[in-house]
Amino acid sequence: MVDSVDLDHVALATPDARDAIRYLVGELSGIVLMGGHNLGFRPMQVRLGDEREGMTVELLEPFEPERNDFLARFLARHGAGPHHLTFKVPDLERMLQRVVAAGYQPINVNLDDPYWKEAFLHPRDAHGTVVQLAEAHEELPDIAGLVANVRVDGPHADPQWWPDPPPAGARAARLRRVVLATHAAASARAFFTGLLDGRVDGEGEGWLEFVWPTGARVRVEERAREPEGVDRLEGDVIGEPIDVRVAGARLVLSSRESSAA
Repeated sequence: MVDSVDLDHVALATPDARDAIRYLVGELSGIVLMGGHNLGFRPMQVRLGDEREGMTVELLEPFEPERNDFLARFLARHGAGPHHLTFKVPDLERMLQRVVAAGYQPINVNLDDPYWKEAFLHPRDAHGTVVQLAEAHEELPDIAGLVANVRVDGPHADPQWWPDPPPAGARAARLRRVVLATHAAASARAFFTGLLDGRVDGEGEGWLEFVWPTGARVRVEERAREPEGVDRLEGDVIGEPIDVRVAGARLVLSSRESSAA
């Protein structure tokens, strides 16, 4: 359970996660953290970074869509690509009171599971992307402990549904931020700071960047004539820069010289 609101991961929907896993691990030295099965989908998470820096990417693949076809419908309508941002919260019911007081209507609220309570904000309220709010009481360590445990014991999976990834590549990447296009930067400031407790950590002409306690970041760029939503994921990588599509999402990595840079 977290002590404050924190940006936990960015989720990407894909009909088949195998190619993304191979690339994130085999080329970018990503660390497979965990995965499992759920109603209509199966997730797994890859850390692009380490205990101190980076962000986590969650890959979502359809599984038994006859039980719940939300992900299959999303893929049929939009294709592979960014699906949602997950923010962990210490008290979901209290957070939902804040959501309603701020004028938003939460959807798909589920408070029944004592280990995982969740609710969502519609893209029209969240600058073009789905936002998941989650209160977790699972027996998992924080990200530093999780990465350390994975290096010794392997990922948390029950069971592991994805193929064994290749050996980690030499070009270690660090995911730094999710970049959103928005029609209203001022509204985004109120949303990400006033509601989701992000801290402004940079701003310029037409853009703002927010950061959360574990270092995950969202940058919003005001683009009045473009669709709102996730535009790209940004970070850095050892060696030559990279601009590639992974699970339908644009991944842009600038060059750095070494792991310590």
